Amino acid sequence: MRAVVSGGAGFLGSHLCRSLLEQGWDVLALDNLSTGRLDNIADMVDGPGFELIEQDVAHPFEVSGPVDAVLHFASPASPPAYLALPIETLEVGSTGTRLTLELARIKKARYLLASTSEVYGDPTVHPQTEDYWGNVNPVGPRSVYDEAKRYAEALATAYRRRLELDVKIARIFNTYGPGLRADDGRAIPNFITQALAGRPLTVYGDGSQTRSFCYVDDAVRGLLALLLSDWPGGPVNIGNPEEYPVLELAGRIRSLTGSDSPIVAEALPENDPIRRCPDIGLAGRVLGWKPEIDLDEGLRRTITWFREHPGV
Repeated sequence: MRAVVSGGAGFLGSHLCRSLLEQGWDVLALDNLSTGRLDNIADMVDGPGFELIEQDVAHPFEVSGPVDAVLHFASPASPPAYLALPIETLEVGSTGTRLTLELARIKKARYLLASTSEVYGDPTVHPQTEDYWGNVNPVGPRSVYDEAKRYAEALATAYRRRLELDVKIARIFNTYGPGLRADDGRAIPNFITQALAGRPLTVYGDGSQTRSFCYVDDAVRGLLALLLSDWPGGPVNIGNPEEYPVLELAGRIRSLTGSDSPIVAEALPENDPIRRCPDIGLAGRVLGWKPEIDLDEGLRRTITWFREHPGV
C-alpha cells in the first residue's frame, strides 16, 4: 500500500507519515516547507519506504506509480502562520484540495481531508456535533483558515457525490505533542516555551475561554481509523471531549514544568472562540475510537520533548 501525504513535513503530517510507515505502507510526502520542517522527518528521510518531494500542492504536480490513499494535510494551521500567509492558506485549501482530489480520482485512491474544528467558528452549540453548521465570520482575520477549510469540505463532498470518490473528512480539534514548533502560537507550545524560559505565561482575555486538547498519538489513531474505515458519510470529529479553561491549562503547565513564571493577561484576539469542545459520539460509533492519553500525561511527554529540543 502506498500513501501520498501533503504537508508530510508538518507537525501532524509527519506523525501520520511515521505511523503509516510503521504499519507497512510506503509514503510519499509532499511539502513546500513553508511551515513544515525537515527536522520533523529526519528519522524517515533515509529509511525504506519513505520519499519527500518539495512541492506546493496548490501548483500542478504529478505522482508516478500506484497510489492507494491521498491524505491532504497541507496548510498553515496556527493563527500566526495563516495570518502571515493568508493568500497561501486560501490557495492550499482551494486549489490544493482540488489538485489532491484529482490525484485521488486519477489513481482511484481513497482520500482523507484534514478539516478543522475552526469550521464551527465561535460556536453557539456545545459540544459541537458534526451536523452543526457553525458560526463563522467570513471576513474576520481568522476567515482565511476557517473558510479555506469550509470550502475544502464542500469540494471534497462534491467529488464524493458527483464522482463517487471515496472521501473521508476529519474535523480535527486542538492537537498537541512532540514536534510542535516553539513559535507555533497556540496555547500549549506558547505556555511550555514561556515556562521553560522563565518568561510570563500569556493568557488572552480572562482565561475563561475553553479548549479541548487531543494528544497527537490519539489523533493519529483516529485519523487512520477513519481513512481505513468504510464510513460513507460526512465529516467526523477527531478530538478530546475533555474541556479546560485556558487559565487552568496555563496553571497545569506551570506546575508540570516547575516554573514560577507569573501568568499575565493580554487582550483577547478578534473572533477568538469562547468555547470549543467536540462531540465524538460519531467517531465512537463508526470507528470505535476515543482518546486514551489524559492531559497531564500528554503534557508531560510534550514538555520532555521541548526540554530535549530547546529553540526548535
